[in-house]
Amino acid sequence: MTHSIKTQGHSERSRTMIKINKQKNGYAVLELLFYIAFFTVLSSVVINAMITMTRSFKETTIQAELVQSGNIIERMSREIRQASDITSISSTDLKLNAVEFKLSGSDIQLFENDIFVGNLNTPNIIVTALAFTQITTAKGKAVKIELTLKSANDTSDNTKDFYDTIVLRGNY
Repeated sequence: MTHSIKTQGHSERSRTMIKINKQKNGYAVLELLFYIAFFTVLSSVVINAMITMTRSFKETTIQAELVQSGNIIERMSREIRQASDITSISSTDLKLNAVEFKLSGSDIQLFENDIFVGNLNTPNIIVTALAFTQITTAKGKAVKIELTLKSANDTSDNTKDFYDTIVLRGNY
C-alpha cells in the first residue's frame, strides 16, 4: 500500500508538472513577444538619438570650419595694414606693394612679388563672394573687404559673411 501511495502521489505530481509546463509555454510566447516589442522600441529610440547627435555634430563642424575660415580676412587685414599704398584695386582683386589677393573661381589666391604662394581658403571652403572697396578721405586711404564663404560639406548651402575695413599704414 505504501508503494501504491508513492506511485499515486508521484503520478499526481507529474500531472501537476505537466499542467505547469503547459502554462509556462503559453507565457513564454507572450513574454517573448513583449521583449521583442520592448527591444524594438528601445532600439528605435537609441537609433533616433544617434542620428540626431550625428546631424548636430556635422552642423557644429561645418560652423566651426566657417568661423575658422575667418582667418582669411585676418591675413588680408594684416597685409593691408602693413601696406603703404594700393597699387590696383577692383571688386575681386587687390594689389598692394608686394602682395596681391585675387578671387579665382571659388578660391582666394595669394601672390607675393607676382609669385603664386597658394590659396588662402582650404579645399573644403568655397568663396562665394569677395569685394574690395577703396575708401579715400582727406586723412588717408582704407580698404573695405566683404567676404562670403560656404562649406563644401554643407548640403543646406549655409553661408557665413565677414566684413572688415582696414586703414593703410601711415594713414591714421
